[in-house]
Amino acid sequence: MRDDEYVRYDGLALAALIRKGEVSREEVFEAACQRIESHDPAINAVVRTRFAQARDELAQVDPVAPFAGVPFLTKDLALAIAGEPLCAGSAALRDWRAPLDSTLVSRYRRAGLVILGQTNTPELGLMGITEPHAFGATHNPWSLEHSPGGSSGGAAAAVAAGLVPLASAADGGGSIRIPASNCGLFGFKPSRGRLPQGPNYAELWDGAVSEGVLTRSVRDTAAALEAVNGMDRGAPLPLPLPHEGGWREALERPPATLRIGVSLRSPVGSGVHPEVRRGVENAALLLESLGHVVEWHDPPVDGERLAQCYLTMCLGQAAAQLAWISEQTGVVRHRLDIEPTTRALGRLGKALPVADYLLARQRWNDLARAMGEFHERYDMLLLPVLAGPPPHIGQLYPSAREQHLMRLLAIPGLSRLALRMGALERLSHEALSYMPFTQLANLTGQPAMSVPLHRTPQGLPIGVQLMAAMGDDKRLLSLAGQLEQAKPWQTMPNPLR
Repeated sequence: MRDDEYVRYDGLALAALIRKGEVSREEVFEAACQRIESHDPAINAVVRTRFAQARDELAQVDPVAPFAGVPFLTKDLALAIAGEPLCAGSAALRDWRAPLDSTLVSRYRRAGLVILGQTNTPELGLMGITEPHAFGATHNPWSLEHSPGGSSGGAAAAVAAGLVPLASAADGGGSIRIPASNCGLFGFKPSRGRLPQGPNYAELWDGAVSEGVLTRSVRDTAAALEAVNGMDRGAPLPLPLPHEGGWREALERPPATLRIGVSLRSPVGSGVHPEVRRGVENAALLLESLGHVVEWHDPPVDGERLAQCYLTMCLGQAAAQLAWISEQTGVVRHRLDIEPTTRALGRLGKALPVADYLLARQRWNDLARAMGEFHERYDMLLLPVLAGPPPHIGQLYPSAREQHLMRLLAIPGLSRLALRMGALERLSHEALSYMPFTQLANLTGQPAMSVPLHRTPQGLPIGVQLMAAMGDDKRLLSLAGQLEQAKPWQTMPNPLR
């Protein structure tokens, strides 16, 4: 299979070619491996390959599976493959090996996907960019000077560059939607509880994280979610969602007339770039032209409280993750080989009073109730994914001065003092000024998606975000399919075709 043929198809189309006998699964496999070897050095999306193991697994693929023989990459965070590395973007885990497969890894394999390797992620998934010290920065295929975002930046760059037609991703604060926006992809964050996170976890980041995929077509996302959705046995959740069909069928018919609220107000009061505004405004006009009712209406949430709740969770989770790494590796926490920012966030999290963490977690309920009332009037919410276009590499990474301050904050005693002096409030504004629009869906658990409907004059992608009520995933996907038909997007950047 020629390279220009391989990159032309989405995952379902490749599977159909294999099923019809027009191309063999081995030919598709070799085309993907060659594409990774020739194009990944420029973008640094893949942190490790497993071609030999994948070649052996290729022979075991069920020929009637929806993605039988389709190449796939998993994110180097949370999705474990038994006996293989899982570094979470950190040098501290270079020598660690996963004891067993994640449930999702097993389900992706049952769906016919062939895992060729793992993709780059920021250390512990704590940033909206992908520039870890351990593996280096991932570059955006649309412009190598720009970032793909994060934390699923490696996955997004890999799909946008045509290394694979789809890749696993996870979203704890926008980590599917942010890189989808920056890389011109479709990125869908399912409702909380749709996809399993076991057996190693019940709810990552207290339920803020939803697993998913990044794709060039809406139908690939729908088919992947149909194949792997449903909680795994033993998940200690209040009401684990069972497996559901009908995801692909949701794309066969457009949704009935929707009432859609539109907002450009940043939750933390930061500015919104004119191109982002233009993208949202044009999307609103497109939705109106499709027969939907569109009204400007801000979501009824306290943006500053939302930001503080989110950052409180991140700090506490950073501390817990570092404690887990220390336990797994046998290296005391203060000697772990981690980045200064990660160490400081972990120290702040450890200094955070338990009562403050639990109170912030309880306030997720207030946000969810407020959005429940919003959806009594509106079916969907249209808003930006990010406050600006894709940033340059290094633009959002902490400066040398900021890293020095982080090192000071990591000193025992100073972190607790910093919290008392309002460090959390300042940190929440600084950390989220560029990416303030995505965290709401993580704390409320709602489904949300980034749809690649806009481009800057320089050709950089800008996605628009749509959120639906909790559990209304299929109607949101149906709307995505309608938008894809009404305004098809370029699926790959010209320089990397």
